Amino acid sequence: MNTILEHLTGMNKLTDQIIAADFLVSAKTSIINYSAALTECASAEIKTVLRKQLAEAIDTHGQITDYMMQKGLYRPYFLDEQIRLDLANAQTALSLPS
Repeated sequence: MNTILEHLTGMNKLTDQIIAADFLVSAKTSIINYSAALTECASAEIKTVLRKQLAEAIDTHGQITDYMMQKGLYRPYFLDEQIRLDLANAQTALSLPS
């Protein structure tokens, strides 16, 4: 996004957070889908592939979570701080021009 536009819309503060959160949700969805596929699969070869992909999705989820925690974008062990962060993000989103 254009830097001037980011500052005008307030997106300069949320860009990394939005990308990381979206990626985290995608990783979670992948984990759920691979797990479901494993329970429905009859082929040993396909199960092997799905287990590998599930392990990679879990690893990716961990890496994204670590990144977000290091950047202060995700505070899973501090509920009060996470709620404040979520409320601030929601307020920022509500104040963006539509």
